[in-house]
Amino acid sequence: MHRGRTISLSFPPFTPWVKRIVIVCTGIYFLQVVLGTVAPRSGVFLLTYFTLIPSSVLHGYVWQLITYSLLHGGLWHVLTNMLTLWMFGSQEEQDWGSRRFIEFYLFCVVGAALVTVGVAYAGLSGLNPRTVTIGASGGIYGVLIAFGILYGEQTVFLFPIPISLKAKYLVAILIFLVIVATFQPSQGGVANFAHLGGLFFGFLYIKLVPKRGLTFVASEKFFGVRNNYYRWKRRRAARKFEVYMRQHDRQVKFDERGNYIPPEDNEKKNGGSKSGWVNDFVGC
Repeated sequence: MHRGRTISLSFPPFTPWVKRIVIVCTGIYFLQVVLGTVAPRSGVFLLTYFTLIPSSVLHGYVWQLITYSLLHGGLWHVLTNMLTLWMFGSQEEQDWGSRRFIEFYLFCVVGAALVTVGVAYAGLSGLNPRTVTIGASGGIYGVLIAFGILYGEQTVFLFPIPISLKAKYLVAILIFLVIVATFQPSQGGVANFAHLGGLFFGFLYIKLVPKRGLTFVASEKFFGVRNNYYRWKRRRAARKFEVYMRQHDRQVKFDERGNYIPPEDNEKKNGGSKSGWVNDFVGC
């Protein structure tokens, strides 16, 4: 990772997941506009079932924790979100790899949604469980906080505005603005709580999640539990077999791992070289 170099935000690369998110969000916004014009009822259906409505989430519409991020409230809304994702997210996806980037982005999107649901039920700033939230800003602000932490010393040139400053200062300014706006309902308080949620979960991911990502850690845990279960089954089967053989006046021995020890090699550990049992299961 190159730190301290200047990035021109004029023409960043279109990395795979950034490209997919931009295409999907802009395509869905176009669909929103078309349906709102030619089939208003279909447009209402889209907003009813795929926006984030806290009361709906608690009644089983859990897909809204993600789908709300694909909908936007206006042309400027979708353009600013997608432009920010392109400019900052592409650098992260290049350095992290596509798998970890999309995991991080979805972590922030869902985290922002959960914060919004909690705030709505707490009744803060006059919000209620029927308040509607849309937009990718939760994920976008997660991307921003990650950029500020990991690339803070890089100088960012803001094209086309002839201003350059360090990334950490740019992100700090954006965070300050969203915090101020959050507590001003006239400035879109509910959406800004989602922004804060994205910031918070982005910070948690960068600081607490191992570099290989949550899916890698989860798979390692899964295979570890699975292998421990198989080892336990093998030891249990070995003990049962020992009891069975003693009942028939025969002696057999197994080591502590459940490997059979041939009679002539009883003093050897782990069953010696003649045992046909494997010593351990290895996770995939």
